[in-house]
Amino acid sequence: MPEPTANVAVVYYSATGTIFTLANEIGAGAADAGAQVRLRRVMETAPAQAVARNGAWVDHLSATGHIPVATPEDLLWADAIVFGTPSRFGNVAAQLKAFMDTLSGLWHQDLLADKVYSGFTSTASRHGGQESTLLALYNSVYHFGGIIVPPGYKNHVIDGPGNPYGTGHVTGEDGSIAVGEESLTAARAQGRRGAETAAALKAGFAAKAK
Repeated sequence: MPEPTANVAVVYYSATGTIFTLANEIGAGAADAGAQVRLRRVMETAPAQAVARNGAWVDHLSATGHIPVATPEDLLWADAIVFGTPSRFGNVAAQLKAFMDTLSGLWHQDLLADKVYSGFTSTASRHGGQESTLLALYNSVYHFGGIIVPPGYKNHVIDGPGNPYGTGHVTGEDGSIAVGEESLTAARAQGRRGAETAAALKAGFAAKAK
């Protein structure tokens, strides 16, 4: 009998597209490992006038309107959840945090426990808070009772400017630095690692239940 296939939910917030690009690659890496993948965006909560002042923000919202909005059911379905957020002063973006704050019902029933979690991020500058953002994100996972699976330095995919806490990208102060091959490779490896770990965990739980 084949090993259980993992369900992977990639839940992200992206204002102008960087995190969206990484989210797609995370999902592709998970699919490479045989996982079923759901790509889900969280609701935009910024004031319309703030969005309107940034053409790239307006364009990205329009271009990704077809992507389903994340719901608690997506996390219930998933064996692995990978959260994506740009850094906001070294912390999780309010839009993603607002979604996470709706999960108390699942948390109270222990339905978020024993799942694999991972995260990825972006900043304008190299020392703009990528690591602190991911560590802040993982604080919620501790409360969930989740199993954090970061990329680490396995296979040295992220040697050099890489981030062992989760894939990160530096956009530049004006956002002009597009996601390059190095970050795409890191994201794909992270998605694959999360999916493979979740599948192994799922198989172990299934065997234990027999």
